[in-house]
Amino acid sequence: MKFSLSREALLNPLQLVVGVVERRQTLPILSNVLLSLEGNLLSMTGTDLEVEIKGSTEVVSSGEAGEVTVSARKFLDICRSLPDGAQVDFSSSEGKAQIVSGRSRFSLATLPANEFPSVDEGEQNVEFSVSGSMIRGLIDSTSFAMAQQDVRYYLNGMLWEVTHNQLRVVATDGHRLALCDGPCEVAVGDKISAILPRKGIIELSRLLADDEARVSIGSNHIRVTGADYCFTSKLVDGSYPDYDRVVPKGGNKLVVGDREQLKQAFGRTAILSNEKYRGVTIQLVNGAMHLAANNPEQEEAQEEVSVAYSGDSLEIGFNVSYLLDVLNVLKSKEIRFTLADSNSSALVEDAGGASKATYVVMPMRL
Repeated sequence: MKFSLSREALLNPLQLVVGVVERRQTLPILSNVLLSLEGNLLSMTGTDLEVEIKGSTEVVSSGEAGEVTVSARKFLDICRSLPDGAQVDFSSSEGKAQIVSGRSRFSLATLPANEFPSVDEGEQNVEFSVSGSMIRGLIDSTSFAMAQQDVRYYLNGMLWEVTHNQLRVVATDGHRLALCDGPCEVAVGDKISAILPRKGIIELSRLLADDEARVSIGSNHIRVTGADYCFTSKLVDGSYPDYDRVVPKGGNKLVVGDREQLKQAFGRTAILSNEKYRGVTIQLVNGAMHLAANNPEQEEAQEEVSVAYSGDSLEIGFNVSYLLDVLNVLKSKEIRFTLADSNSSALVEDAGGASKATYVVMPMRL
């Protein structure tokens, strides 16, 4: 195998795939990247057996087609260390890869390409095209609510639901829930659901650009293909909880306030909240929201924020970190809280209706 290309052309696909490469090295081959040359097209593939990312670039001059695997991290470090605009000559034979650039020469160990594992696709249930920036927007609006290392393994990921001309993503850790809808041109009879693993979501959000992406969802995998990448991930095997039951309905206490003012007030109050439980008490009265927090050292913080509210007074406690997460991802000038009583979850939305995101935060007893 032999090819030549510029440092920059080599770095672009290599940086796409290296994030998924296994650091723990459960198998030596998983710390490698697969290089495959056909004609003038050089493909690079990285995998951890759950998620696979393939990037591609065109080479300046191709000698011999072929496949080989080399250490992803070492290859990336070598390419990064070369000066801008450097030309890289790559060749491999007899278990070694030679990398030559100017007066620099490197020899890397290789492993056979036929030992490199691939993620099985299985059969497809639905396929559609959608803007990459739209998918990234859905992920950015909801990914903060995914669980981390929860024994309920299906919560350590994100639910994608495809219905007629709509893609819905849902994330929850059991304490808060984020839900966002986006348009997509797809005709399906029954709703199609898929749970993407947490690592897959993180890697996919890095890859997505503004151009069109082709999404195909099968019974046990999802594939997203863009202009210069192909992302494949196994799906989490399990059933997601019925999130619709969690979304509160019939709340009669509507509070509308300035997002930035509320964010700053919550942030200041949080300084003296209990470091473990992060509890803040909210008291609603006509035209105002009173915030209070204290900690085991008997320290206390109080804030008052003007809001549009008229109704019975209400006192309710929340984990302030969960509220701040929501206020950080919403971009609208004003937000709307919908509440029922001190034991019911709060519904948080964009007051103007521009965002298709809905957030649910459970209350806490303080």
